[in-house]
Amino acid sequence: MKLMTFTALACGLAGAALAQDTCATGKTLTDGMLTIATGNPAYYPWVLDDAPESGKGFEAAVAYALAGEMGFTADQVTWVRTSFDQSIQPGAKNFDINMQQFSITEEREKVVDFSDPYYSSAMAVLTTQSVVDGGAQPTVASLKTLLWGADANTTAVPMLMDLIGPDKQPMLYGDNVDVTAAMQAGQIDAALFDLPTALYLSAVVVENGTILGQFPPERSDNPDQFGLLMEEGSPLKTCVNEALAALKDSGKLAAIEAEWLQDATGVPVIE
Repeated sequence: MKLMTFTALACGLAGAALAQDTCATGKTLTDGMLTIATGNPAYYPWVLDDAPESGKGFEAAVAYALAGEMGFTADQVTWVRTSFDQSIQPGAKNFDINMQQFSITEEREKVVDFSDPYYSSAMAVLTTQSVVDGGAQPTVASLKTLLWGADANTTAVPMLMDLIGPDKQPMLYGDNVDVTAAMQAGQIDAALFDLPTALYLSAVVVENGTILGQFPPERSDNPDQFGLLMEEGSPLKTCVNEALAALKDSGKLAAIEAEWLQDATGVPVIE
């Protein structure tokens, strides 16, 4: 019995040593472990059932795929919870990387580090079920016939004209709150939002809201890009970017996106 216990212990130590012999060796908060932060709570489709350790949901799945490329097993990943606002403040962090749909901006990069983008947000068509029941379809030809609304103070109007070119002039509003209110009141049929915002609005804000379809990210001039957030000057940044590049080159990142942001949400792609 003692021999078997010693052998198992030796194998375990060898496995841990092997896992640590990577580009991340000596660069994480805890040697041999990768600490990943998410929101409290974390929402679908980014994390399923607020349980990132399940690996289900887009960001949870990306996290474990990334960890694997960096040399960590699933058992060597530990999760912590942080608020969005707290995470983007300067100073020491209690995580190695943080995934909470952080848009990469110049202002934020002054106080924290970001990885290369792991997701470029698609533009999605937010509408109501009554409009869909009336015959609206996820095709450009069908979208042209709808009455659109847009925030006059953003790039939504030129983007709308470029992507769809509606038959009728869009109704313009002071902000997106007014846009969704107009949709709820039946004054407009549809509006464009980035996919994460559209998912939230359809589930929480607009009664009987639904997403008719999403455009491929490359159709937008400046799609919102999400990066993994790290402490400023993080020694892990190069390692994380190398792992992301490997996931992109292998097609695994695209497959995860298709599974959780297209198939799971049921939002068709408008070509």
